[in-house]
Amino acid sequence: MGESAGRAWQLMRSGRRLDILSPSPMDIEIGDIALGLSRVSRWNGQTVGEHGYSVAQHSIMVAELVATDNPALPQKCLLAALLHDAPEYVTSDLITPFKNAVGDAYRQLEDRVAQAVHLAFNLPAVLPVTWQEAINQADKMAACLEAVALAGFGEDEARKITGVRRQLPSVNLEPWDGQAAKIAFLAVFADLSTGGTRCIKKWRGGDQTARLEAVS
Repeated sequence: MGESAGRAWQLMRSGRRLDILSPSPMDIEIGDIALGLSRVSRWNGQTVGEHGYSVAQHSIMVAELVATDNPALPQKCLLAALLHDAPEYVTSDLITPFKNAVGDAYRQLEDRVAQAVHLAFNLPAVLPVTWQEAINQADKMAACLEAVALAGFGEDEARKITGVRRQLPSVNLEPWDGQAAKIAFLAVFADLSTGGTRCIKKWRGGDQTARLEAVS
């Protein structure tokens, strides 16, 4: 059968070979994550606009929602929020019904990659419950906003599938091209991994007109 029959690693643009079944933090590079997420579309690409709405752009929105909704949470939680979908740079973004159909094997694979990503960037392998709950709530809010603004759902249906009950913030979601999404993701990562001064000031500073825009 040859080596390819048992191969479980992927060659990344950085030159790293990531073992997908047993990922090592040593093989995780933020440039690979940013490139991959900027090229993976949310909603299977079934959204309005010239460009797909990338997981990279979604991840920035989730980090911002965590920051604005949870002012007491530390900068490392915001970094974890930015990286909450990082495994999708190797697993891709399966829509929720597909994930449910695939079952535990897919989620276990995601969890292994997520833990390697966390350790690579000095986060706890398993996030504190308060962090994870805040990220989950922000992720659901982001999904609800995207469903209404980009994916063609009515608000009632979007609320039903995401479980969001609170008032939706007024945001203008304009999908970025892949290069812009990658650059923005890397800029937010660079800031949050070195204290988060710029992002926290922008997101928690009360300037609503600046919300959900790239930090450049």
